[in-house]
Amino acid sequence: MPEVSVIIPTRNEEASIGAVLDQIRAALGGRLLEIVIVDTDSQDRTREIARAKGARIVSEPRRGYGRAYKTGFAAAQGTYIATLDGDLTYPAERVPDFVEALELGRADFVSGNRISHLRGDAMTGMHRIGNQLLNAVFRILFRAKVHDSQSGMWAFRRAILPHLHLVHNGMAFSEEIKIEAIRRGFRFLEVPIDYRVRVGDRKIRSVRDAAHNLAWLARKRFGWIRLAP
Repeated sequence: MPEVSVIIPTRNEEASIGAVLDQIRAALGGRLLEIVIVDTDSQDRTREIARAKGARIVSEPRRGYGRAYKTGFAAAQGTYIATLDGDLTYPAERVPDFVEALELGRADFVSGNRISHLRGDAMTGMHRIGNQLLNAVFRILFRAKVHDSQSGMWAFRRAILPHLHLVHNGMAFSEEIKIEAIRRGFRFLEVPIDYRVRVGDRKIRSVRDAAHNLAWLARKRFGWIRLAP
């Protein structure tokens, strides 16, 4: 059984996935490690490159950020699960710090805080405004001192997953998993991280995604949700 499962959702990441996997192995080379690539129908060499680097490929033809992660969680076998994107925006070399916080009992769920170390060119102006708005609404609705509700770099104990009620299949999954960890009483820790310029095409639609996530926060807070298929 691996100690750490690193899950990366991908779609057309051939320009960056090889470097991401190299960084993960360099950072976690001394541990029993599995890397799970959840690929959502890439049309380039993403799968080929990832497989050559020793990653396990799990196909998820259905689109959706949250759906990809739920598929990856079901496939993961490690004691600890870590996540990040395949576009080099997140610092893979920091994953050991996240896992250490779990091992030392400082937290059950660790999330990266991009806001405190945000480079000027890492986000567009609209993306920054959207993040600030979502973070403020998150804190008001859920009374949680979370600085970066949209961060996609986390690590947590796999044992907590059965206790989390995760239903969203899209981008709002990132905020939902944090809400669930906090609501269920698990120890939540934010760690400042760097956030870098994306390699490859940008997939986030700042205005549309922010509006959808705002609506989802209200639905989640007041119970206006349906189970996802």
